[in-house]
Amino acid sequence: MAIPAKPTQDFVPIEEIRDGIILLKDGGMRAIILASSLNFSLKSEDEKTAIIMQFQDFLNSLDFSIQIFVQSRKLDIRPYLALLENQKKNQVNDLMKIQIQEYMDFVKKFTESTNIMTKSFFVVVPYSPGVLQTKENPIKRFMPAKQSAPTNKEENFEENRSQLEQRLAVVEQGLMRCGVRTARLGTEEIIELFYKTFNPGETEKPIQLQEQ
Repeated sequence: MAIPAKPTQDFVPIEEIRDGIILLKDGGMRAIILASSLNFSLKSEDEKTAIIMQFQDFLNSLDFSIQIFVQSRKLDIRPYLALLENQKKNQVNDLMKIQIQEYMDFVKKFTESTNIMTKSFFVVVPYSPGVLQTKENPIKRFMPAKQSAPTNKEENFEENRSQLEQRLAVVEQGLMRCGVRTARLGTEEIIELFYKTFNPGETEKPIQLQEQ
């Protein structure tokens, strides 16, 4: 008897994505920062040394772990070709239409013969409230539980998000001192990132985002 395959959701430890924050099934929280790159080869030796030392100081100053994730993907040239196609349709000059078409043919052949890759750099900042909680008073085990779980859940979310925001600010400031620009991913951007990660062969399809 064939065992039915489990859905992908069973293997992903994500409960929901809310307000740009990933809520895990174990109660942990994650936020993702998009970081710019540096052309290290164009820097002088003194600049390289300064950047390395600054990045080292940044890592040593952290009292929590972070994850640096690099995503490499083949450049999707189709949006650019679609833009050129629209430009060609709007042209009234026949010579310009021919030149645009020749340029489009050149771009197609060049990208087909050469793998042009794009790299995106992400920094994942975690916060796990269960790990950082203080020891529970043993007497509380024998006390009746409070019946205000729904409000406490929302209050805990806001409190934990505040702690995560502080960590995000530390990471952003540290990267800025290294000359790296940063931008926090919102809910839709995080959903798109995970969609493309788990569906690498379907990047050409439109992403259907569901509102939380």
